Amino acid sequence: MAGTTEISVEQKLKALYKLQVIDSKIDKLKSVRGELPIEVADLEDDIAGLETRNENISLEIKNLEEAISTNKLRITEAKSNIKKYEKQLDNVKNNREFEALNKEIEIAGLEVQAAEKRIKNFEFEIEQKKASIETLNVELEGRKTDLKNKKAELDMIVEETEKEEKDLNVLRSEANHVIEDRLRISYERIRNSVKNGLGVAVIVRDSCGGCFSKIPPQRQLDIKQRKKILVCEHCGRVLVDTQLSEEVTL
Repeated sequence: MAGTTEISVEQKLKALYKLQVIDSKIDKLKSVRGELPIEVADLEDDIAGLETRNENISLEIKNLEEAISTNKLRITEAKSNIKKYEKQLDNVKNNREFEALNKEIEIAGLEVQAAEKRIKNFEFEIEQKKASIETLNVELEGRKTDLKNKKAELDMIVEETEKEEKDLNVLRSEANHVIEDRLRISYERIRNSVKNGLGVAVIVRDSCGGCFSKIPPQRQLDIKQRKKILVCEHCGRVLVDTQLSEEVTL
């Protein structure tokens, strides 16, 4: 516990219930934002993913363009060799030389055909990838517009609730100051494990206000005396009487 002054059980219960009231109010403020923070985060992830895909496709196009340039050089070299071999045919001395030169010309011609085919395939791939980039860009612009709108909506809600949440957090800190660590940790554990966020429950119609299980009459009397901290035997929530809840104000 932060202070050295002895705090009564009743004071602890009131501080704990006050903390619950504050937390419930903060939960309500956050619920006003709804799924917007998650939607904003998802859109940011989507945009990052689309931009990465765009960059990857652009790199693939660059590599294909470099491959086309390489093959064009091969065509130029092969055609140059064909001319060289055709010129050498005029000076052959026997059939062996003639056949060897013709073989080189044939090989160079096949290299030209193969390179031209590769270029054609690469150009087709580039066109497909460019079309993919156009589709991605349209999708990307749509997501960016959605993100801008969602962020504007979220910022407006945050601005409207920011002061109230800040004031509540100040009150929360003050309430926490009275509660010993063991009790606070237990409260947080229960609160985080249930859907309604209640770590402290008020007795309503002889039942736990958290899980609605019946509370025996004698236990209700013990709770009203506020001599010790008692919990619901079914859900583990700290129990307080109705009158105490009415006495606590923010």
